[in-house]
Amino acid sequence: MQPPFNYAPLTPTAFLRRAAYVFGDRIGVIDGDRRFTYAAFHERCQRFAGALRATGIRPGDRVAVLAGNTHMLLAAHYAVPFAGAVLVALNTRITASDIAYILRHAGVSLLIYDDDFRATAENARAEAATDVPLLRSGGGDDELEAAIAGAEPFEHEAADERGMLAINYTSGTTARPKGVMYHHRGAYLQALAMATHMGLTSDSVYLWTLPMFHCNGWCFPWAVTAMGGIHVCLRKFDPATIWRHMRESGVTHFCAAPTVLTMTVWDPASSPMTRPVRIATGGAPPTPALLERLSDLGLDITHLYGLTETYGPAGICEWRSEWNGVSMERQARLKARQGVANAIGETIRVVDAQGRDVPRDATTMGEIAIRGNNVMLGYYDDEAATRKACPDGWFRTGDLGVCHPDGYIELRDRAKDIIISGGENISSVEVEQVLTQHPSVLEAAVVAAPDEKWGEVPVAFVALKDGASASAGDLIDHARAALARFKVPKRVVFGTLPKTSTGKVQKTTLRARLRTGDHVERER
Repeated sequence: MQPPFNYAPLTPTAFLRRAAYVFGDRIGVIDGDRRFTYAAFHERCQRFAGALRATGIRPGDRVAVLAGNTHMLLAAHYAVPFAGAVLVALNTRITASDIAYILRHAGVSLLIYDDDFRATAENARAEAATDVPLLRSGGGDDELEAAIAGAEPFEHEAADERGMLAINYTSGTTARPKGVMYHHRGAYLQALAMATHMGLTSDSVYLWTLPMFHCNGWCFPWAVTAMGGIHVCLRKFDPATIWRHMRESGVTHFCAAPTVLTMTVWDPASSPMTRPVRIATGGAPPTPALLERLSDLGLDITHLYGLTETYGPAGICEWRSEWNGVSMERQARLKARQGVANAIGETIRVVDAQGRDVPRDATTMGEIAIRGNNVMLGYYDDEAATRKACPDGWFRTGDLGVCHPDGYIELRDRAKDIIISGGENISSVEVEQVLTQHPSVLEAAVVAAPDEKWGEVPVAFVALKDGASASAGDLIDHARAALARFKVPKRVVFGTLPKTSTGKVQKTTLRARLRTGDHVERER
């Protein structure tokens, strides 16, 4: 039977094949002193896939990668699916224990790691108590490089566009991360949405400030390639380096968490650009002061909204030209909204407890609900959580918001008390569980406190057992031994926890105390 002449499965790996054909002679990837044309990068990814096959990787196997924003992790976004496998890009900021859990839960068949994370990788495998092979990239004896050099090119054809492409683990919406399954079709369409909304072209130069492990870099590993733009890898965040790249490397686009953006625009190295630079941010609305600073520097910002479950930005604060003439304060209020669905998504809804749309009055609150091609396949090996998150064909985000008369949504609260610090999600439940493991702690509640640098930081309210003694330093040291550094409470407040009549801790009251300063902090 002849294959259909009017259909081909959608897969984001197709973008690299096209880039190699159309822009094969042009530089596509820059990582420090290394440069790759698109033709060379395509061949490298094929040989990378061949090297994976030589280790025994077969279609459906999970390949985990622990690395910063390097050409290796970028290549893995193509090489792993070229091998027919599923990419598990690991958060470099979580603990070895967290990674060990992911190795076990995902059933990882191979862990590739950058030499910078050797100790974490080795400790994670040891704690996971599995025999998953390790393959090191970088260092004096680069195992991955040798494997690629000796491999035959290989490129698996994706037959099912709704087949699993990647698993991305949430970083704290529950005490244990959930594995969010992406499919080829969703990543393909989401990449095109990002390319469209951010105005990427073959002349674009994209700086990798957003972690590639985070929602597969909001699908920009594929979006930039789709347009034939240049990827500039940035292994470590440094504001001065960002400004150097913007001036010397011709950067036209980058994405950044609000805290990264704030630190960048107020860095001493900052100065007005003589050409446009487009920035996407998400996680917190831009303030009037930040908007004014961006305008002074010649930087154009777009506010996005999404979750790991929606391939990153499912919503965009679509800017209208008639808003350019309003005051900066009014612009700030408009840009603070999470907006509308991106170009490939279904309309984003705000629904009540019965799943009905709330009025478009900018007042009535409900839960944000999303559906469409850019929503996950589900949670890996957790059908119950998938059914709970999608009770009626619409994914419930857990975020509460309102809908404005023009259809734009705006978040008002986080239903699950997630703390967003420096763009990273922190589960208050996870931190509370660690604190209550201290022998002196009776109860603990963790909430977000505003922070100029990080946006939000965790603060712990703790009630000690009768006759027990512990200082804030004792509890912080206890938390540091079990948690990633960004999850550790920045302050500890001792005292009785306010509760409802049913015994639930009133976190709203605790947050209000932090805002007003109506609390007593005691270190013992």
